[in-house]
Amino acid sequence: MEDLQVSVVIPSYNSEKTIRQAVESALSQEGVALEVVVVDDGSRIPAAEVLADLLPDERLRILRREENLGVAAARNHGIINAAGKYVALLDSDDWWDQGKLAEQVEALERNKAVLCSTARELMRHDGVSLGRIIPVKKHITYKELLKHNSIACSSVVVRRDVARIFPMEHDDAHEDYILWLKILKRYGSAIGIQKPYLKYRMSENSKSGNKLKSAVMTYKVYRYMGYSVLRSAVYFCSYAVHGIGKYAGVGKSGRRFGKKQKGKEA
Repeated sequence: MEDLQVSVVIPSYNSEKTIRQAVESALSQEGVALEVVVVDDGSRIPAAEVLADLLPDERLRILRREENLGVAAARNHGIINAAGKYVALLDSDDWWDQGKLAEQVEALERNKAVLCSTARELMRHDGVSLGRIIPVKKHITYKELLKHNSIACSSVVVRRDVARIFPMEHDDAHEDYILWLKILKRYGSAIGIQKPYLKYRMSENSKSGNKLKSAVMTYKVYRYMGYSVLRSAVYFCSYAVHGIGKYAGVGKSGRRFGKKQKGKEA
């Protein structure tokens, strides 16, 4: 295989209904040399069975774990086994439009950046668009990110060496948000592409869907980042205000997903 630019890491737990669309959207990306690493986190139906007809594609690898350890551990396992210069994260019920990876890699190289995200289009659980696009700033600083998490996990492309410095942890909080904060605290900023390359599937069972639980988890993010009780409360208030507008009008049918894999984040 030619020198790899991107390793796409897809954690999977009982996602047999949606993972094919995720994997195919990754394999169809043009303009980059890539591999797709599916981490099967103890699914009842092995991902290798669901994706059997795609396995002849040498770019696809499936790593099977017999015990379900959660999405953070699954992503970490995929990143450790990734071979590309960059790692692209994709949840097993989301998918991408064509051109995403090529534009992000070009932007990362041009800006000498370590992390890039994109805008996202909200989709119903059945894959139908909700007609809502959540934008992302061209440049995202650490201070801005403290006020609200504008980085969607499934949109992220991050330098592999950086991702390995900061493994995901704290499943009792929004582990992806903690990771972005740690990276930006060290490297200063991330870049964003204002195109909804990410199709972000909504469903009813999620750790973000339970508003009280999600609020507690967000507060824990600030505490895990080392902030005092008072400072954490201040940042949480800002986060809550931004959150009201982010999903306004989405409704009950549009709450985020959940599986034991603890997937979609804040």
